[in-house]
Amino acid sequence: MSDSQSAPPLVVDLDGTLVNSDLLVESAFVLAKRSPQSLLKLPGWLRGGKARLKAEIARRADLGIAELPYNEALIAYLRGQKETGRTLILATAANERYARAVADHLGLFDTVLASDDQTNLSGQAKLDALRAHLDGGAFDYAADDDVDTVIWRHARQAILVNANDRLIARTRDEFEIGATFHAEPADWRTWTRALRVHQWAKNALIFVPLLAAHQYADASMLVMAVLAFIAYSLLASSVYLLNDLVDLGDDRQHPRKRERPFASGRLPILHGVLAIPALLLATLVIAVFLPPVFWLVLAAYYALTLAYSLGLKQLALIDVITLASLYTLRIIAGGAATGIDLSFWLLALSMSLFLSLAMAKRCTELQVMADHSGDAPLGRGYMATDLAPLRSLGTAAGYTAVVILALYINSPDITDHYTHPARIWLLCPVVLYWISRIWLKTLRGEMHDDPIVYAARDNGSRVCLLLGAAIMVLAL
Repeated sequence: MSDSQSAPPLVVDLDGTLVNSDLLVESAFVLAKRSPQSLLKLPGWLRGGKARLKAEIARRADLGIAELPYNEALIAYLRGQKETGRTLILATAANERYARAVADHLGLFDTVLASDDQTNLSGQAKLDALRAHLDGGAFDYAADDDVDTVIWRHARQAILVNANDRLIARTRDEFEIGATFHAEPADWRTWTRALRVHQWAKNALIFVPLLAAHQYADASMLVMAVLAFIAYSLLASSVYLLNDLVDLGDDRQHPRKRERPFASGRLPILHGVLAIPALLLATLVIAVFLPPVFWLVLAAYYALTLAYSLGLKQLALIDVITLASLYTLRIIAGGAATGIDLSFWLLALSMSLFLSLAMAKRCTELQVMADHSGDAPLGRGYMATDLAPLRSLGTAAGYTAVVILALYINSPDITDHYTHPARIWLLCPVVLYWISRIWLKTLRGEMHDDPIVYAARDNGSRVCLLLGAAIMVLAL
């Protein structure tokens, strides 16, 4: 008798094993994005049991099954087992709609056992279903979590997939191990990417009011601005995590965003869910030391960002205006933290400049997706044909910012801060060159997804910043 004929059926778990994700959490975020009002029904569904909760969400939320972060090493192993004639069974606590879609996509499994409206197929319930299906016969079981221990106790062999070191050590003493598939370790660099620490550079806008009012030598104001920067950065990271979790399906169809830690499965989704409130709590602790008006700006930023993530980003033009407003809120936050009054000129310049940069960001995404698949970005309100008008609108907004700067230089307000205001005119060609350079890079396809981050790394932009600073010092 051959090994394939003697080997018992191989039973495979889905969440965290076959797929480096949790389909219940993923589907809940899909529901939050596409039908936020449905979230109000979650407590009622959960009162009916976890099986009903999963079924109700599955009826309303479509997952991109083909783009899920599959465990390729395990799938290669399963294909080898399948070629020997071995029976493969997918047994999962995920809802049967998703489980059958995954099985159909992979074409590997002979049988699918999954949760339905009445039964949550986890732990003992899964074991009972397996025993009934196999008439009490032997089986091997591939899974990843402590909840699977009850099934491993009755399996011939335990196949460990993505298990942590503690579980591996314990199961080696308790069960016969058939194979082990280690998870790709997530280190501090993975979390740095998830938190988008490099994006904290945007929050340097908090220091703009301090610089514009020439109060940078005031130690107390500087401390308040630094605290505001830290609080804003932590809050922004919580928003980035939420945005990535809401956009998992769309990101997986993007040539670069698919490599983000959650979209790629390198970080567990539940870790992101837990990190969000932790970051919010840290933000609140720091905000206690800042003026109450700063709390209001933080709340406005969070509410606007949440609205952007859940819906506004899908509305053409509204999305870029929202992004420009979010940048401007950082400047307002700097004024709120330090008690510095903001001028009309500064706010008008900010809105125009950041509207231009937001449109450059959107043009970049449109071009990348058009080059990659011929389509516009998913989850956005644009078509590929919108590239030309967006370029025109974006460059117009950028040049409007230069006009606002010129009008400010010619206004009586400038004499309050500069002894030689005429020298500030030299700033106009510098800003004109910089915004033109940004758009030239965008049109060439050389722009990073975010122009602000690109500018922070771009030598030409750094030279413009140094020239601008020198001009302002000469005008003092």
